[in-house]
Amino acid sequence: MLSTAFPPPSRRLRLGMVGGGRTGEIGRTHRSAALMDGYWEVVAGALSSDPERGRLSAAEWLIAPDRAYADALTMAEREAVRADRIDAVCICTPNNLHHAAARAFLDRGFHVVSDKPMTTTLQDALDLVRTVRGSGRVFALTHHSAGYPLVRLARDMVRAGELGEIRSVAVEYIGQYQAEPPPVGEWRNDPARSGPLGIVADIGTHAYHLARFVTGLEVSEMAADLSRLVPGRQLDDHATMLLRFENGARGHLWCTAVAVGNENMLRIRVFGSKGGLEWDQENPNLMRVTRLGEQPRLVTKGGLEDTPASRMATRPPSGHAEGYIEAFANLYREVAERILAGEEGRTPSPLAALVPTVEDGALGVRFMLAALESSEAGGRWVNPGVDLA
Repeated sequence: MLSTAFPPPSRRLRLGMVGGGRTGEIGRTHRSAALMDGYWEVVAGALSSDPERGRLSAAEWLIAPDRAYADALTMAEREAVRADRIDAVCICTPNNLHHAAARAFLDRGFHVVSDKPMTTTLQDALDLVRTVRGSGRVFALTHHSAGYPLVRLARDMVRAGELGEIRSVAVEYIGQYQAEPPPVGEWRNDPARSGPLGIVADIGTHAYHLARFVTGLEVSEMAADLSRLVPGRQLDDHATMLLRFENGARGHLWCTAVAVGNENMLRIRVFGSKGGLEWDQENPNLMRVTRLGEQPRLVTKGGLEDTPASRMATRPPSGHAEGYIEAFANLYREVAERILAGEEGRTPSPLAALVPTVEDGALGVRFMLAALESSEAGGRWVNPGVDLA
């Protein structure tokens, strides 16, 4: 059930991929999500740092041999001179390659969809902000939680004042995927490829964006404690942070990959003067909402209480489950809407503005570096803001 909030595509957009070949879970996610609504087709890729694995991945996805490239730069250069060149590229490589790949494609006039964290340094993040603003291209960051219908409903409820003045925010992303010593060669355990942060970069940036997306509030100060709890880990695998929001609200952020028994729980709880709400990714079609003086109630993604932003993100009819892939697909559909609206000289649907931007990416990079700065200073309070003017 495709939303009618978006006009039907005037053409199918051509997508290239950097990284994310046949052995990469995140690559399959991006590809499946992009193809879901018929807005995109995947026609080119530099799918692996291993040329043979990249070739096999391209063949498996029916990408023409002459569009299976050895690396991102070669792909950007050769696609730039094709009459049937790609419209956009998806970057789902290890963190250290994000900036160079994004610049290679932006400099040649392509739109970019990037996995997080956007870069490993603030200098590179700000370079992308300047480049995107000067290019007129669309840059989207795949914080997938922004695509869930009930996350959008939560966002709209907060902005409509239904919770009153926001007082407390708790956001958590906990899993168990690093509970054992790291295997040899794991890129997430290599500072040269992952950057200076581990779990904070990997999932902490998701939690931070979710808090900002739902509440509309920026964090003015944070105090962090980053740890390496599993033997053999070179980068943080556990982090706790205290947050002070710009309106005076207080909160905390907890992210860990050593929580045995937890698979992939991204959860947010927001409490205001009139009520509160709770949502978690492992049960994405339910949200607990409480208004002051009333019994808590469960809101479903197909329920009667909704808003345009949440309704237009809902795909199957009520009672049919939807989740992770569909959340990504909502972002890909909205990126396509922004690109096509630009080509057609029309104003894009307001819902397309919900896609995380290059500015969100820069704020995420500053957040993770501020967490490291705070932790290394014994938990000193640090301002995670950055001037994006």
